[in-house]
Amino acid sequence: MANFECRGLGKRFGQVQALESVDITVQPGRVVGLLGPNGSGKTTLIKLANGLLTPDDGVISICGSAPGPETRAMVSYLPDRPMLPQWMRAQDLVKFYADFYSDFDTQRAQDMLARLGVPADRRIKQMSKGTQEKVQLILVMSRRAKLYLLDEPIGGVDPATRDFILATILNNFDGEASILISTHLISDVEKVLDDVVFINNGRVLLTSSVDDIREKNGMSVDALFREVFKC
Repeated sequence: MANFECRGLGKRFGQVQALESVDITVQPGRVVGLLGPNGSGKTTLIKLANGLLTPDDGVISICGSAPGPETRAMVSYLPDRPMLPQWMRAQDLVKFYADFYSDFDTQRAQDMLARLGVPADRRIKQMSKGTQEKVQLILVMSRRAKLYLLDEPIGGVDPATRDFILATILNNFDGEASILISTHLISDVEKVLDDVVFINNGRVLLTSSVDDIREKNGMSVDALFREVFKC
């Protein structure tokens, strides 16, 4: 059974068709890049998968169930901007997540805070935007979820930290889980991807494994993306 699947998925905001006839399947053990320019529908798709939006057309399922209270226990979601309570300390958030999510690994979170140099006793409002993003990603990846939905997980951090974060993403999910990463920093994330979905104007243009792109097209995912979406 796929950890994430949508068929004929559509979403409208007034007269704007944000997604149209989207078909995607994410199997267990796969890291999938959801790639497209700004405004292509990536964040809308991830919010639909997380149950924050309701589709207008088609169906969407998480481990065979429609998004809802049952699937929220299976999904670990990273929004595209920090949404942490500014008055809380990082160590308070670790305890809060541990109390709220039965699959939260406190030791894993504390280890990552230390390795990324995040001061656990500092309030979120006293941290830089990049450090806040580190804290949020640590909390998300410290869960043992079935599906990780990561919306621009490395957009606000420096290149050296990106490498560590990507290694952390790979090392902190098992073969039964899946990761869907939305990003425009393709050259940075390409090395951790198994599959890619190119999306533009709410429609899927291409779905492929990374190996097939390299073998059939003779180029990297980043190079193909630049060719497909060149101005």
